[in-house]
Amino acid sequence: MTDLLRKPFGQTGKVHEITPHSAGWRYVGFSLYRLRAGERTHEATGSREVILVMVEGKAAIRAAGQDWGVLGERMSVFEKTAPHCLYVPNDQDWEAVAETDCTIAVCSAPGQGGHPARRIGPDGITLTQRGKGNNTRYINNIAMEGEDYCDSLLVTEVFTPDGNWSSYPSHRHDEDDFPRITYLEETYYHRLNPAQGFGIQRVYTEDGALDETMAVSDGDVVLVPRGHHPCGAPYGFEMYYLNVMAGPRRNWRFQADPAVQWIMDRDA
Repeated sequence: MTDLLRKPFGQTGKVHEITPHSAGWRYVGFSLYRLRAGERTHEATGSREVILVMVEGKAAIRAAGQDWGVLGERMSVFEKTAPHCLYVPNDQDWEAVAETDCTIAVCSAPGQGGHPARRIGPDGITLTQRGKGNNTRYINNIAMEGEDYCDSLLVTEVFTPDGNWSSYPSHRHDEDDFPRITYLEETYYHRLNPAQGFGIQRVYTEDGALDETMAVSDGDVVLVPRGHHPCGAPYGFEMYYLNVMAGPRRNWRFQADPAVQWIMDRDA
């Protein structure tokens, strides 16, 4: 199995832990907790800023010396409602106590202490359509470039209807040459509806030095260190993914694969 595809290593507790060291890169970290009601977890952010995303369920959260109350509302991510999230800067602590069975994503990147802890969403997050035809998908922007919540992190949710493509036309963001293109590492946390299905993600470079095509299952994470990274949702299976991106600057600029540039030009 390719090293770009990471399977959960358990059913409960911390089931994913991707660090810059384990990924072989410099910026993005991603962990995932699946807690039963009444269970708790806590972490220190250290040198990294964090966005906690309540993927499913509810939890009482304390962070950065404050009680943030109970966060979370949707019981299934495929309700497509806006998520409850919390930004926690570097050199702080956070603790979560599950009010219901819940799934909490921990998105991290280098922090400089430039922003205070704060709630993100559900207010201000609106499900937005992107693309057309079989390239239609729906976006919940949590902390993208237009939102000045973070030092490094870029985080978003994407819902792809069954039979459709996403992160497509194929594009890459693997060079530090702003404003033409930016270097951003990226993780994809995938969910599928129904859960027993599969999706497809390809990660490839134009010269063929990297070319991996993966069948992703519900709960898998895909690493994108470089190259293009389109996803496909087979007929009958809806796809969700949570994206985490970070790099030397907090801007998202990309270049299309020349083979599909005509699609971007046509659909602009």
